Order: sequence, then C-alpha cells, then structure tokens
Amino acid sequence: MKLMKLLAAPVLLAAVVFAAPSLAQTYPARPVTLVVPYPPGGSADILARTVGEQLATRLGQPVIVENKAGAGTAIGARFVADAKPDGYTLLMGTVSSQAINPAMSKVGYDPIKGFAVVSALASIPFVLVAHPSAPYNNVAELIAAGRSRPGTISFASAGPGTSNHLAGEMLANAAHVQLLHVPYRGSAPALADVLAGHVPVMFDLQTTALPNLKAQKVKALAVTSLRRSPLLPDVPTVAESGLRDFEVSAWFGVFAPAKIPQPVLKQLSEAMADVLQAPAMVQRLREIGTEPDTRNAAQFASYTAAEVSKYASIVKSAGLAP
Repeated sequence: MKLMKLLAAPVLLAAVVFAAPSLAQTYPARPVTLVVPYPPGGSADILARTVGEQLATRLGQPVIVENKAGAGTAIGARFVADAKPDGYTLLMGTVSSQAINPAMSKVGYDPIKGFAVVSALASIPFVLVAHPSAPYNNVAELIAAGRSRPGTISFASAGPGTSNHLAGEMLANAAHVQLLHVPYRGSAPALADVLAGHVPVMFDLQTTALPNLKAQKVKALAVTSLRRSPLLPDVPTVAESGLRDFEVSAWFGVFAPAKIPQPVLKQLSEAMADVLQAPAMVQRLREIGTEPDTRNAAQFASYTAAEVSKYASIVKSAGLAP
C-alpha cells in the first residue's frame, strides 16, 4: 500500500505541474462577463465598456458587460465573489464596492479575501468647490473659518456614507475642525444647492466640477489627489494645502473571484496591461474624465487593502459603522 502511494505521488505532482500551463493555453474558450455593480450610464459602466471592447481584442473572445446594480454595489460585487473562479466572471470594482460599503454595512463578502486583483484601471479625483460668495479661497482659509466658528460651516454630499461625505469627514478629522454635514439624495441636488449658495462647499467629482468651474459658477479650493490634476494644473492639492497624505478619489479596478487559477489571473493581468498602455486608450480614458492608474496588480492590491483600512477608520470615527 505504501509503495503504491509512493509511486502515485510523482504522477499527481506531474498532473499539477502540467495542468497550470494548460489552463492558460485553453483560456478563454468562451465570452467573459464583466459585472458592473451600477446601473448603465455611469462612470463605472462607461469605463467598463471602453476597456471591455479592447480587452476582448486581446483575449480573442467577447467581453460582455453586465449591470448588476443594487444594495450600494453589494449585489454585483457579491455575485462575482461567489462566482466560479474560472476567469469568466470579473468585477468592475470601485472604491464603493471594495472599501466604503464593506465598512458601512454587512455586504456578504470580504473585500480582500473574496477577490483577486486583476488590474488597476483609473481614478477620478474630487474637487473641493465653493460658491463664489464663500469667504474662503483655499483650504487654509476654510479651516481657519471652521475653527473660528465650530459647526457653522456646512458641506453638501450625495448622502450618508458616500465618497464625498467621507471626504468631508476626512478633512474635518485631519484638520481638527468641526464641519456640518448636509446630506442629499444624490450628487445632483447637493450640487444644485451649492450652485444656489445655500450650502457653501462640497467635494464634487472632477468630471462634474469642470463645467461649473469653467462657467465660474463655483471656485476650486483644492483637488483630492496626491498630485495636481492635469485638467486643473493651477489648483493645489489638499495635501499641498497642509493636510499631508490626504487623498480621496473614485477609483476603479478589475477583480476576479479569489481562487482563480494563477495562470488565468496572470493572462488577464497581462492582457489588461496591454490595453491600458496603448496611447489611444490613455487618451480615451482622459477624454471621459478619468486618470489612468499605472500601478501593477500587486501595487494596486496593496493600495486597495490600505483603502479598506482607511475607510473603516473614517466610518467608525464618523459614527457610521454598521
């Protein structure tokens, strides 16, 4: 019996060794589904369709974008986390699905252990905008005003636990200043009240802030990326303004179920790298208002893990924990 086990061991080892390359050689044999945990038409959906078209060319199979919205991105993300880990079901993950929502509620998946990182994609910084009549023109003046009149300066958001709400909480915590949160049911009504001067400031996505900045309907106090935005080169970052390492962005990446075979994951990551390095794709991503993310899969995995910890801390300190 022992002799049979000894003889069988090399055979099993050989099967494992030769199985890994064969997975990569046969993948993909059918269309790949890229799940977007949002309704059609938003930034994540547009980005998925833009990238998916080129990814299909690299893989030699169609990439089907499937929208699974609901529960603040939890439905789509959980669907992918629970999917068969064969490389045929991927997730267009965002800061909301992978970091904010898991900190806010019980989503039914682990944002770290439940996924393997395929690739970083892009990010959109926020712009801290103020009504032109507001008596502050930069972050330092806003902080000074907040400290002189604690709790009287309000900021608008798309609702409790949204990215722009948590950006405001992060600013308040980092600057040790008390700000008044005014939540709305979405970014559009929040921005409308800032434009009308009813609320003085808001963290608005760069994509929607740019038209209003050009029309001088609002003024920019700072951007929330670590580096100045190429689209707003004269606007300082919050970090430059004295709050070191301050960074908030709407980021996007491609994720797979955690137990995806490494040869398949490697093939997907390399295909995504080819897509994102193409000059035409870089130009297209910037045209739709995003900044290409050049981190490799390992670097992006470390970044997303840090984001999970960061938002868990902010949610807890803001009293929003589940």
